[in-house]
Parts: sequence; structure tokens; C-alpha cells
Amino acid sequence: MEFFIISMLNGLSYGLLLFMLSSGLTLIFSMMGVLNFAHASFYMLGAYVGFTVSKSVGFWPALLIAPLVVGAMGALFERICLRRVHKFGHVPELLITFGLSYVILELVQLIWGRIALEFQPPAVLQGPAFTLINHSVEGLRILWGAAPAEMCSTADAAIRLVCSPFPATRGFMMVVALTMLLSVWLLLTRTRIGLVIQAALTHPEAVESLGHNVPRVFMLVFGAGAALAGLAGVIGGSTYLTEPAMAATVGSVIFVVVVVGGMGSLSGAFLASVLIGVIQTFAVAFDYSVATVAQQLGLDWGSSATSNTLLRLTLSQVAPILPYLFLVLILIFRPKGLLGTREG
Repeated sequence: MEFFIISMLNGLSYGLLLFMLSSGLTLIFSMMGVLNFAHASFYMLGAYVGFTVSKSVGFWPALLIAPLVVGAMGALFERICLRRVHKFGHVPELLITFGLSYVILELVQLIWGRIALEFQPPAVLQGPAFTLINHSVEGLRILWGAAPAEMCSTADAAIRLVCSPFPATRGFMMVVALTMLLSVWLLLTRTRIGLVIQAALTHPEAVESLGHNVPRVFMLVFGAGAALAGLAGVIGGSTYLTEPAMAATVGSVIFVVVVVGGMGSLSGAFLASVLIGVIQTFAVAFDYSVATVAQQLGLDWGSSATSNTLLRLTLSQVAPILPYLFLVLILIFRPKGLLGTREG
């Protein structure tokens, strides 16, 4: 039981990290109609800026300063570069953001190097948030923080005792992601700023006639999306690893999340993020072979060399392709996504 709970929490934490990333991309697309290929690069930039700032003033100020810096960079890019090509359609927008991703990667490697950095979280987030103790006699219980060594060992071989800690950094990540979801939803649906932002996409002429500066609105939206990616970078970089390859690791997955959830749907991005995070985590946790799964499902794949090779694979080996398989199925059976309203 403790294995299932910890695996589910790990899947949820990874899924919520994907949501923190995809929420900014969804915000930019839903408001501006721009698919930002450099979004994962802003995530990486947030991690590196957060690392540098934390060395000087600590982690908690870096958690605020790094997203603001990355958001300002995103707004500046939209003002100087993206706005000039916006009138030419989606292809120039994709190309210029694609080029920006390589520029950011090279700058990161020039400034911080190619070696992974040790971005340590603060002391309060180091160690477990809680420990699940599964005792074969006393049952399952939760102990906040780290469990003492004597509670996780027994001299009786007949007693099964398992201690499963859950990292505090992952718990903090989940809290921030849920707070972000609530904040963005309230901003877009319950404030005047949110109404202006939504109206600026569908009826820009009407919004301008009311005295609002639509180009400035788009610049602020792009900057806000980059800032959300920067916030995810600070948390993801301190939880996992801060390295130049971190953008490539999640870059393609967040586009899968946006498409699976529904283009421009914040709630769809949340649902898709959680599903993909949980599916991938359990695929790695339950490391069965494909042959075992096929037998349980009653499938007969024959005895050819190709099928034998596929059947020898384990779920952990195929876990990286599961989001893309999910994407293919969604595009075939529900092109608008899980909660989306736009076709394609």
C-alpha cells in the first residue's frame, strides 16, 4: 500500500511540474495564438538565474527574483522580436522562437558552463516531508519528517517493516503548482485584467476602442508566461538537476501536454499533466515486461523476431514514449484534446 501511495504522489508531483511549465505555454497560446518553442528554454533560464541569485541572497528571494527576471526577458523578446513578425503568421513566429531556444542554450553554456550545477534547496526543504511506515502487524501510519532509524528496523524476521519517505521538495512543488493554478484561474476569470486579456485576442479592435493598448497587453501576457516557466525552473532545478539539457528533457513533453489537454485550455493542461505524470511514474514503478502485460490483456503477438524483441522490453524502457503514444491516440480519436474547444 505504501508503494502505491508514494508512487502516486511522485507521479502527481512530476505531473504538477509539467503543469507549471505548460500553464505558461497555454496562457501564451490561448491569449496570443503563439506556440512558443522557446518556452522550455525560459524554464532552464529560470533554474540558472535562480541558482545565481540564491548564491547571493538565498533561495526564497531567488524564488521571487528569478521569475521576474525571466518574465522581463520574455516581455523584452516579445517587444523587440516577436511583435515584428506577428503580422506575418504562425510560421515566422515558430521559427523565431525556435531560434531563441538555441540562443538561450548557447548563452547558458557560455555563462554557466556545460556541467550540471548543484542547486541546493533550503534546509527546510531538505529531507522528507513525511515518512510512510508500513508495519505488517501495526498497519500503515504517517510520520511527519524523517523517521528515526530504530523505527525502520526490526530484529523479528517474521515482521515486514517498510519506511517510504516522500521528499519535501516534491511536496513544496505540488503546493506551488496548485497555488499557481488557482491564481491564474482567478486572474483570468474574476478580474478586469483577465477580461481585457481574453477580449484582446478575440476582439482586439473593440479593446483598442475602449482605450486599452493591445500590443502592451500581449507583451505582458508573453512576459507572464515566461515568468511562470522561470518559477517552474527554480523549483524544478532545485528538486531535480540544473543542467543545459534540462530544457530538451521536458521541451517536447510540455507540447504533448498542451495538445492532449486541448489547445489553450488551462484546465485541460492540468488534467493532461497529471495523467502523463502518473502514467509515466507507474510505468517505471511497475517494471513488468511487455510480454507479461500482453498476457494479462489476452493479446497474442505471434513468435516473429520483431515481436519477441518487443515483448522482452520492460515498461520502464517504454515509459519515455508513452506520452507521445497518448498524443497519437488523442489526435486520432479527439483532435480538440481532452477539454479543448479548438479542433487540431
